[in-house]
Amino acid sequence: MAALLVGVLAGCREDGPQDAADYGEALFQSSTLSSSEYNSFSCATCHATTAQAPAGRIDSGHTLYNVAARPDWWGGSETRLLDAVNVCYVNFMRGVTKLGPDEPRSRALYEYLSRISPDAQAPALPFTVVKDIQDVPRGDATRGEAVYRAACQNCHGATHTGEGRLTTFASVLPEVTRTYDEAFPGIPHAQVVIEKVRHGPFFGVGGTMPLYGKEALSDVDLGALLTYLGL
Repeated sequence: MAALLVGVLAGCREDGPQDAADYGEALFQSSTLSSSEYNSFSCATCHATTAQAPAGRIDSGHTLYNVAARPDWWGGSETRLLDAVNVCYVNFMRGVTKLGPDEPRSRALYEYLSRISPDAQAPALPFTVVKDIQDVPRGDATRGEAVYRAACQNCHGATHTGEGRLTTFASVLPEVTRTYDEAFPGIPHAQVVIEKVRHGPFFGVGGTMPLYGKEALSDVDLGALLTYLGL
């Protein structure tokens, strides 16, 4: 239960005690939540905290507004909030061990997530994973460019150069597909990209890219993205 995380944490800083929720917000915004030297993600990389997702932004994860008031997460597969957090922490942020319920970071994160959850109850949000990867119809390149800017550019940077990318571990698109013949012999390049988008690291394609369910990225937008990338 999410209640396992309830507690008030007094952090320390030079100008006096720090409010637990404020400390949690700082953790939420920082990649240093995970101690891995290879992690560049923060919670804020993939999640907005407003009631409606900001315009021009397509996140892999739902907004976390009211997240602590939901009955379950990850499409119902997780029924404790801390377990839902640990899916991200271990699989995408390279956390070596899961966050424990009594850790100061866990308690602080809960306080912050509670602060952005004003309602007593909120509905669970759907998360539809595309189980069997299939090709998708190609779409409009102009729309695909908008999708790239909204969904991909924050991590991967500008196409062809990677300028502005979040980390050097984020591949340069679409140039990375030139390596696919060796890494994924016999598989069309577009199919590998679809696999990475739809399954993230979970089906042996490597990396730590968070997966995009259908609610986050439609097949129409994915097809437009592939056209823009020349795939």
